[in-house]
Amino acid sequence: MTSTKQVSALLSAALLTTGVGTAVSAQEAGGREDRRAEMFARLDTDKNGSVSAEEFAAGANRFARLDTDGDGLLTAEELAAGGQDRATRKAARMIERLDSNDDGMLSEAEIEARRDPSRMFDRLDANDDGVVSEEEFAEARMGRGGKRHRNK
Repeated sequence: MTSTKQVSALLSAALLTTGVGTAVSAQEAGGREDRRAEMFARLDTDKNGSVSAEEFAAGANRFARLDTDGDGLLTAEELAAGGQDRATRKAARMIERLDSNDDGMLSEAEIEARRDPSRMFDRLDANDDGVVSEEEFAEARMGRGGKRHRNK
């Protein structure tokens, strides 16, 4: 296996390990690119434009990132802080995506402008029969079914 393929495989593994893989599938294309760039920037600790095997291994170690005091143990506070950091980043991305007037906040109108129940129903109705079966709903919830976002 070439070193390029090894790095690609390691990067894919890191994305899945850190939970980014599942989040990526639920976001728009622009958001995916932004998160990939953000992930790469986090891994490239010496900021030289490439990720070494050492940088990759250090970045892929989620336990070490959560163990903020470096004692080899995770406390409830460290776990909660890690979850809060992730929630904060997710909320910031949501505001960036939906904030149509660029005021850094979301109004009900901005959120509602993006909600289209018919689009959601279309994605859930995988076989286009006009109804969503329990199986289609379960498959979509598990990320294995449904249709991808369509431009309308």
